[in-house]
Amino acid sequence: MKAIIWTKYGPPDVLQLKEVEKPLPKNHEVLIKVNATTVTVGDCELRSLKGPILFRLPMRLYIGFSKPKRITILGQELAGEIEAIGEDVTRFRKGDQVFGWTGLRLGAYAEYICFPEDGVLAIKPSNMTYEEATTLPVGGLEAVHFLRNSNIQSGEKVLINGAGGSIGTFAVQLARYFGAKVTAVDSTEKLDMLRSIGADQVIDYAQEDFTKSGETYDVIYDVIGKSSFSRSLDLLKQNGRYLLGNPGLSLRVRGRSTSMRNGKKVFLWEGSRTPDDINFLKQLIEAGKIKPVIDRHYPMEQIAEAHHYVETGQKKGNVVITMGHSNKT
Repeated sequence: MKAIIWTKYGPPDVLQLKEVEKPLPKNHEVLIKVNATTVTVGDCELRSLKGPILFRLPMRLYIGFSKPKRITILGQELAGEIEAIGEDVTRFRKGDQVFGWTGLRLGAYAEYICFPEDGVLAIKPSNMTYEEATTLPVGGLEAVHFLRNSNIQSGEKVLINGAGGSIGTFAVQLARYFGAKVTAVDSTEKLDMLRSIGADQVIDYAQEDFTKSGETYDVIYDVIGKSSFSRSLDLLKQNGRYLLGNPGLSLRVRGRSTSMRNGKKVFLWEGSRTPDDINFLKQLIEAGKIKPVIDRHYPMEQIAEAHHYVETGQKKGNVVITMGHSNKT
């Protein structure tokens, strides 16, 4: 089978298309024929290891200190068809159309992957293509996890910082579904798109710092973790909620230790994706309440170019990779 192999940390060009052995499922695994995957900011940070310092050392210890050794195929999101099942699998059947999140097992940049049946894997929504469904595990489920836990009420004011990416575009639609008035913050070229998916107000971060506006909100969701912690707290109303989607070490410490005023709460990203969140997201999609935003599609052979594009910070929503299957195994 074909796979994108990652043998050293560095720029997108370190990714190479190779022929590798097709895996065989263990007793509690399914073999998935991958039809689509994505390139996320997280994939790019793993590939280069230029993310936050808190992130780099643990990843080197886990994957390989000087170069990738334990894991050599990137990719967190996938959608495809189950081609075979292990003898003890009960949740899925051959032929099921599924989507899933690999977590730190990675491996989605390949034509086939073995996936544990008890992993973050679910039947694809009936009204979605594989290319659409592959955007759900990171952006869709993270947005659902945060916004459901924050208990948004109809009529509340919600600000989403970093609204134009894979997580933010789902978050805007979810907040509107819950009945909130949504302010979306991102770059100039993404503002029209954000209006089109339901943002009531948009802010160009290059022109205006929302933390200095004096406007108050019931919920602030900082997807990218770059807003001022103290100023954002000051913008929250009584019983307001501050959602930190990508907190560095200092924000984690402050978020857990801060004595919140007037009942304000801080929610930190914990990487949770529960079956309940998956079912809730599927129901909304099948009811036509939300939909993914896809900026660009690339073939598997152009995955390095896709990584280059994602690193520009210009992507609107998601960048999808379509897999080309060969007859080789």
